Amino acid sequence: MTTKLDALRQMTTVVADTGDLEAIKQWKPEDATTNPSLILKAAETPEGLERAKEAVATTSSIEAAGDHLAVSIGAAIQSLVPGYVSTEVDARLSFDTQATIAKAHQLVELYQQAGADTDRLLIKIASTWEGIQAAAVLEKEGIKCNLTLLFGFEQAQACADAGAFLISPFVGRILDWHKANQPNRDFSGANDPGVQSVQRIWQHYKRSGYNTVVMGASFRNTSEIEHLAGCDRLTIGPALLEQLANETGDLARQLDPTQITSTAADPALTQSQFRWQHNQDAMAVEKLSQGIRAFAADQVKLEDLLTSLR
Repeated sequence: MTTKLDALRQMTTVVADTGDLEAIKQWKPEDATTNPSLILKAAETPEGLERAKEAVATTSSIEAAGDHLAVSIGAAIQSLVPGYVSTEVDARLSFDTQATIAKAHQLVELYQQAGADTDRLLIKIASTWEGIQAAAVLEKEGIKCNLTLLFGFEQAQACADAGAFLISPFVGRILDWHKANQPNRDFSGANDPGVQSVQRIWQHYKRSGYNTVVMGASFRNTSEIEHLAGCDRLTIGPALLEQLANETGDLARQLDPTQITSTAADPALTQSQFRWQHNQDAMAVEKLSQGIRAFAADQVKLEDLLTSLR
């Protein structure tokens, strides 16, 4: 009998959310995504530690060593998948458009030096106003971007306005916030607010004719994944990939582009409109800020690890 993972692959591009090369070899995803937390985790493995030592030995600064390590792991992952690999810009640059652009250029150059295929590289950027504007510039230069830490509809709209190649709306972290704020409500199955958020964004994109790819991310359970079957892409951690591979039974398509009626696209958001709408969504404000702080903290931990190897 077909597993749910096999069934999901028939309607959605499955992406591995990990920096673990062995997990990627095992699950054979189309694409893979990384972030500072996953790079830190990978650097603590024996193979990752050797890459970290090489990064420190071949670079002049700890910041450069961190970039070198992220690209080293990303290039290794790219050799294992046929599709895209996402590498994230330092979260501490999330509110600086020009610094984000400069860092993206550095990462692309490092991938080129590593002999990797930059056409299969996604530069991952937090979905702040400044990050989205950086992505708009990079996309015009031919550098594809993955806009991450996306929680609010206004973020999704601005990313589409900017012509971003792909967005990563976070499902599980939205659920976390609602559970914490309304602990007695039933958020199971189709009631999951993270699932509902991605469904709304996906439907809006398809109705409006946006080319930006929707890739659901940050899952807490397989039910969330099943309720987004048919989404363009879903990036899933190894533990949940294993659960899906061990489950059999029907997996119904939930998102079907043939059922969408086209409408005119909304006018592009101005900066003031974006900031006001974002401000009105307490969940999006809190989770975006929290996510940036967490990724920045793990970037510092990674730099501390690299410093200890000098």
